[in-house]
Amino acid sequence: MDLKLIHRFTLGSAFLLLFTAVAKFVSASGRAHILKAYDPSLGIQYNHLFLLVGICEMFVSLACFFSRHAITKSLLIAWLATMFLIYRFSLSWVSWGKPCSCLGTLTESLHISPQTADTFMKVILAYLLVGSYASLFWLWRQNHTVSSGTTLSDGEAKSVL
Repeated sequence: MDLKLIHRFTLGSAFLLLFTAVAKFVSASGRAHILKAYDPSLGIQYNHLFLLVGICEMFVSLACFFSRHAITKSLLIAWLATMFLIYRFSLSWVSWGKPCSCLGTLTESLHISPQTADTFMKVILAYLLVGSYASLFWLWRQNHTVSSGTTLSDGEAKSVL
């Protein structure tokens, strides 16, 4: 793994999170009856949940687009992906047997089955989790190598931190 690969990962993650944030904002502004229902895990209405999560996704996406620090971008993606994983575990904890409504009501508009959307979002979650933690591990190892006496070029050292 190298910094170019981490940059591609964070850029790809930024686009994915931007897409899912917009999907949540569009869904939250709709009139579907499900938006007034309460999330079984968190106990808040879906329209509020979509807005809250959309804001978090948008924040991380913008940070990935505009931050110069690979570690900051990777940490934010890892944090958000970990929160999504915990949320999915909480759904299984309350024995929620339905697919996650991660894309909101957009799936209905696009004629995508809830199960297909759920599978798609699980793949994205795996991508975010594995990519962010692998990036953090690589960055940690690079920083550890630098502090152990092996040197990187000035450009590499600056972009790791």
